[in-house]
Amino acid sequence: MSKLLVKADKGHGHVAHVTPQSAGWTYVGFDLHRLKPGETASGKTGDREVCLVFVTGKGKASAGGKDLGLLGERMSPFEGKPWSVYVPQGSDWSVTADTELELAVCSAPGLSGGLPVRVIGPDDLGQEVRGKDTNTRYVTNILPEGKPADSLLVVEVITPGGHTSSYPPHKHDQDNLPLESYLEETYYHRLNPPQGFAFQRVYTDADRNGVRELDEAMAIEDGDVVLVPKGYHPCAACHGYDLYYLNVMAGPKRTWKFHNAAEHEWLMKA
Repeated sequence: MSKLLVKADKGHGHVAHVTPQSAGWTYVGFDLHRLKPGETASGKTGDREVCLVFVTGKGKASAGGKDLGLLGERMSPFEGKPWSVYVPQGSDWSVTADTELELAVCSAPGLSGGLPVRVIGPDDLGQEVRGKDTNTRYVTNILPEGKPADSLLVVEVITPGGHTSSYPPHKHDQDNLPLESYLEETYYHRLNPPQGFAFQRVYTDADRNGVRELDEAMAIEDGDVVLVPKGYHPCAACHGYDLYYLNVMAGPKRTWKFHNAAEHEWLMKA
């Protein structure tokens, strides 16, 4: 199995755990909690900031000493927009499930510590359609660079069955602004219906001898997490199975500037 593929546990509890140390990088952390009604997930942000994303289900949340009430409404990531909570560094947080609940914990270094806890409701979220024809996908910006945070960029995408996404292939692994930003990234994948599969390739440019430093092609199943430390990272959803993914990105500068693969740049004009 690829070292870039993290298989979430199938049961309940703390089912996926990615740290900068386990991923071999510097910035991004990702955790997933799958809770039964009445179960609780909690944590302390320490020197990091966190975005709690209610992927599915409802729960009673608190953060930074504030009772945030009952959050969440959708029971499938393929229906509607999510509820989320931004939690700055130096804060506690807790979520107790009211229904079956899937909670993603997205984290990155906190820098200022001066931002407040805030609930990010569905009405706060912008949506956009990217691409066309069989490259069409639907994007919901949860924590884009235009909204307050220190390091985190968080977005979710739905790619219809038979479509490609994160395509034409692009990368963001060079700290070379304004042309390209360095951002580590995780993909948390869900499929509808859940027995389906999709594909994701993570690869770097070839050298003069045709050798790539990184070239991994993975079959993605429901609940998988893919690590993108560098390189291009396109996805393909198989016919009959829609693909959802939650992206977490962070790097030394909080901006998303990407570079398209030169050999596929013509697709942008086709």
